[in-house]
Parts: sequence; C-alpha cells; structure tokens
Amino acid sequence: MTIKDLKDLYLDQLKDLYSACKQALPIVTELGRHAKSRELAEALIAGNQGIARGMEVLAELCERHDTDPTGEICKGMEGLTLEAKRHAIETDFGDEDAQDAAIISQYQRMVHYAIAGYGCLRSFANRLGLDGDGAILQECLERTRSGDRHMTAIADGGVNEAALDGK
Repeated sequence: MTIKDLKDLYLDQLKDLYSACKQALPIVTELGRHAKSRELAEALIAGNQGIARGMEVLAELCERHDTDPTGEICKGMEGLTLEAKRHAIETDFGDEDAQDAAIISQYQRMVHYAIAGYGCLRSFANRLGLDGDGAILQECLERTRSGDRHMTAIADGGVNEAALDGK
C-alpha cells in the first residue's frame, strides 16, 4: 500500500491496530491461565473482553471507510506477544507471585502499544474532520487507559510486594 496522505495513514493504522488486537487476544488468554492471583486473572479476562470490543470498533471504522481490517500484520505486537510468552509464561519461576508480577509487566507493555495506537488514530481522525471516528476512538483510548490503571493498582496493591520475598 502506498500512503499518499493522512487519510491513507489513518486507514493503514486502523488495520495495524486491528492486527495488534487480534494477536493480543490469545496471549492475554494464556497469561490469564497462568495468573495465580484471582484479581489478576479476572482483570485479564476483562482485558480480553476490552480487546475484543476494540477489534469490533476498529472493524466498524474500517467498514465506514470501505477498508478491510484484515491483511495487515502488526510487527510491533508480534514482538510484544513473543516477549510476553517468553518472559511471563516460558520462564521458570520459583515463585508464583513473581510470575504474576511478570504477567502484569508484559500485559502492560501490550496495552501501552494500544494506548499509543488509539491516541494517534484519534488525533488523525480529528484532523481529518472525522469527528464521529474521533469520539469513538477517544472512548477506546479511555477504556484502554482505565484497564492499564487497574493493572497498576493490582501490581501496587499487593502483587509486587508479595513477589519481594519469593516464597
């Protein structure tokens, strides 16, 4: 695809973020299966629901602009999911609390990619005069930031402290 202008870039980035979300879904499910903290496992389930909802929104926005959301492979998320698997699942943990801390860390790396994506898309949409798209993307951005803050609260609320002593 040749990107000639901001509209082309906007459509390309919609597809990129759709791909990122699609790649994140299975790894977040896997992270949830490895979480020992019930609160963390529940937050990961909610995170997956949010990711799926984000995919629906991105697909709807692509449809509005006669663009197929599939076909793009987000290399950034591809790397993040590989790292999440390596550092939070395949690593040999002697302590389940340390693994939970690793799960949060890797999940938040993926979420921060989505935050950047939604923020850029919202800015592009607003500059293009696509105010409806911009408002929808702002909602996605706020939901994603809220999920990120919730993960930080779980980490700060006990997971990181429990991981200190490696029981």
